[in-house]
Amino acid sequence: MLSFLFKISRFRFWIYTGGTYVVGYALAAGALGDFFRFDYYIYLIYFFFFANVFIYGVNDYWDEKTDEKNPKKDEKEHRIKGEEKKKLLNVIYLVTGISLVLIVFQTNLERILFSFFLLLSYFYSSPPLRFKERPFLDFSSNYLYIMPGIFAYSMIADSIPSLIIMVGAYFHISAMHIFSAIPDIKYDKDAGINTTPVFIGKKASLILTLVFWLILSFIVINLADYRFLSFLVFLYPLFPFLLLIKDDLDINKLYWYLPYVNTSLGGLLFAALVLFNVFGVNI
Repeated sequence: MLSFLFKISRFRFWIYTGGTYVVGYALAAGALGDFFRFDYYIYLIYFFFFANVFIYGVNDYWDEKTDEKNPKKDEKEHRIKGEEKKKLLNVIYLVTGISLVLIVFQTNLERILFSFFLLLSYFYSSPPLRFKERPFLDFSSNYLYIMPGIFAYSMIADSIPSLIIMVGAYFHISAMHIFSAIPDIKYDKDAGINTTPVFIGKKASLILTLVFWLILSFIVINLADYRFLSFLVFLYPLFPFLLLIKDDLDINKLYWYLPYVNTSLGGLLFAALVLFNVFGVNI
């Protein structure tokens, strides 16, 4: 069973929920003791592992037909076989049960944020809303990946982060979603899934991604008061920019470098926030 859970959770993408959780927590942390709280580690495990089992378990359950011709399921991800569907459903019930137990012990603000995360995670793939096949709602609903960070921030601050931070996060996660859906245009179109890249086409999607990541870059650099390391955020718009000017670049290969960039820059941001908020070191 553990091996099955591991395959469903898509190890490469753990950082997208776990990473935002630790960054959001570090954003609000004011003392080293905050990182020794028991609930910090409970949700660390949840958002790194169980949250991804839920997100991708629901996705795999409802996408059985549309994944039939997607080669990513053979090369990078696990393809659900007919006999595994019941096991997958039990896994979704299990994580839902764990989530409901956690909700019992949360504050009202935490309950709202946590529930919003669960609802976005479920209805991104599940009917009747199934955001993933509705242009513009598909990338907007991917804000589910930001919710662990907002939730973590509320655990310490009992409030949510500033609006400009949440807006920057929106542009980043939206660009991430659009960029990741571009390689799937052909398969989504064949399967009848009308994503934003299917709706507006590859070139317009790359331009939209470039614009979103440029907006993110200017927000980050401004918030960081133009510190040198903050300019590394320009790595993100570099991806669509290179694809727009070089026709021979393969987005299918370039796309798989993004998790490394996210992990590296996310780790750098986490370290910078801990050094500044906890130890008063300004880098």
